[in-house]
Amino acid sequence: MMRNDAHLETRAVHSGMAGLRESGGHVPPIDLSTTFPLASVESGGDAYESLATGGDLLPGQTPVYQRLWQPGVARFEEALAALESAEAAVAFSTGMAALTACLLATVTAGKPHIVALRPLYGGTDHVLATGLLGTTVTWCDAASVSESIRDDTGFVILESPANPTLELTDIRQVVADARTVPVLVDNTFATPVLQRPLELGATLVLHSGTKYLGGHGDVMGGVVATSHEWTVRLRQVRALTGGLLHPLAAYLLQRGLRTLPVRVRAQQETAGELARRLVGHPAIARVLYPGLPGQDPEGLIGTQTAGAGALIALDLADGYAAASRFAESCELITHAVSLGGIDSLVEHPASLTHRPVAADAKPGAGVVRLSIGLEHVDDLYADIVAALDRVGSTST
Repeated sequence: MMRNDAHLETRAVHSGMAGLRESGGHVPPIDLSTTFPLASVESGGDAYESLATGGDLLPGQTPVYQRLWQPGVARFEEALAALESAEAAVAFSTGMAALTACLLATVTAGKPHIVALRPLYGGTDHVLATGLLGTTVTWCDAASVSESIRDDTGFVILESPANPTLELTDIRQVVADARTVPVLVDNTFATPVLQRPLELGATLVLHSGTKYLGGHGDVMGGVVATSHEWTVRLRQVRALTGGLLHPLAAYLLQRGLRTLPVRVRAQQETAGELARRLVGHPAIARVLYPGLPGQDPEGLIGTQTAGAGALIALDLADGYAAASRFAESCELITHAVSLGGIDSLVEHPASLTHRPVAADAKPGAGVVRLSIGLEHVDDLYADIVAALDRVGSTST
């Protein structure tokens, strides 16, 4: 049995595994049942009402229907909550479905106003800018959170490190400035291996599970770690809107959690070495990486986050033409959106993930984002330099 004070690595391997030994299993099963036999009309009705309104599955109750509760999803939620030091977690079909549930929950509570710190993931920025879900938004920076809050503010949302420029934001200070307003932190880039926002005072922690949690580029999912109160609200939204996580996806995400600390730390080590080697390259105006000198002015690495992460952004000196050419010239590194997998990826955010973002908030035209995988650092460096050489010859 796992101790309550077990280290993160141990929790990553063993959380969400309760009951497996007793059932004769060693790894979680994949239960694909969409419906479950009912003991009686009365008990089935009681279970349906409880689950459809966001409650827990009580001892002796049937899950009724997969949209309301699913055992594999519940195991993944338990495991992720343990890593994020959360009371509970709610899993969804994608990260955007998870964000949608948070927005709908606060709108239905009469708090439709959102305070958002840019930069954010482009999809998050887009859904807030459109007001599609009934929200209004005030964009701000960390210094103006307090003055941006209104009586109808549902929560403050931020991402640290930020997508795609990797700036760090002082989560404790934002929480203090938000006062009684909940703070939602997108922790996709850092993962609970490097940063646990609930321990810093945040109320909600969101992940695109598609990225580091899954880790292999073969599963989509999203999850929110939070309090029991918010869990009930989010489960109700999920039950009524159908944004549930598929059982196979839950299995793959939980399997991904078991190697998450090893992967993230190895990828971070390679990213840091690459960032240091690339500083001063003539084709690069600036290497954006929080672990480089001068890029963590508030000293948040070591106090808020355990490391700088495994993403690098390069601001190429010759702007869009160079960035476009670079992304298309990499050979070992795949030109593709997404991040956090075992293989390295490169993308041009302004043209892709951040294309819908307002012009004054869009990433620079010369910025490319690199998600560093598990390849050897020398092979990645050689690929990046060769691509930069092609950029240079084209510019010349």
